[in-house]
Amino acid sequence: MYLHTQQLINEIAIDEPDPAAANALQEGLGGQFGEMRTMMQYLFQSMNFRGDASSKAYKDLLQGVGTEEISHVELIGTTISRLLDGSPEYNGKKTDPVDKPGAKGATPLKIALDTSNIHHYLVGAQGALPVDAAGNPWSGSYVYNSGNLVLDLLYNLMLESTGRLQKCRIYEMTDNKAARSTISYLIVRDQAHENAFAKHWRVSASTGARCCRFPRRMPNRSRRSRSSSTRVCRASSTPSALTTRVKPPSSTAERHRRMTAPNCRLP
Repeated sequence: MYLHTQQLINEIAIDEPDPAAANALQEGLGGQFGEMRTMMQYLFQSMNFRGDASSKAYKDLLQGVGTEEISHVELIGTTISRLLDGSPEYNGKKTDPVDKPGAKGATPLKIALDTSNIHHYLVGAQGALPVDAAGNPWSGSYVYNSGNLVLDLLYNLMLESTGRLQKCRIYEMTDNKAARSTISYLIVRDQAHENAFAKHWRVSASTGARCCRFPRRMPNRSRRSRSSSTRVCRASSTPSALTTRVKPPSSTAERHRRMTAPNCRLP
């Protein structure tokens, strides 16, 4: 079970509404390497984790980081909502009232056609959506849970590294203080998660965790399989064998046999 506290994990700075920054942040929320992806991936990996007591540290890592990612989804979603609240636009002083949509005959939501995701206004009530910056909906197919601990940790490391890279690029796209306060915090946390996954991956890959070991070789073939595989053409390390031309097939049956034999190439 989860205990929710009525407090954001990081304070969001106050600044002007910025629909363009809100749309850029959507990539960090619902993108392929966004916070929704990390939250779901780590939670599913922890729920599906199997192992003895010696592997508990790995499950604790996945569950702990996955739980923290829930707060990251809340943080970035709230930031997007605040960046959209009061838009379409405001360029005055902080003491000035926010521009009223439609004032002085202006088209109320004209900015939705220019600098933002139109769905924020059309279907999202000027709030965060479970989509990326291009409007593509978040997909459960993003979640990677192979059942192999070493592979999962390596994939999580890649996920955190790529997510941090994208957040660094989003940070350089805007000078909005509200957006930057959230992005900078998430960049730091992504780095911490990246370090944690890297350390646990090195340990599991070098010593071998008691559960879900990485397969290092194919199982031994049965005698029947070995005898039936004698027709397979095997490359030799000698130069003469590499340059030897295979004798052309004498019949259609012979050609078919060669084509179905793995690792064989017709002349």
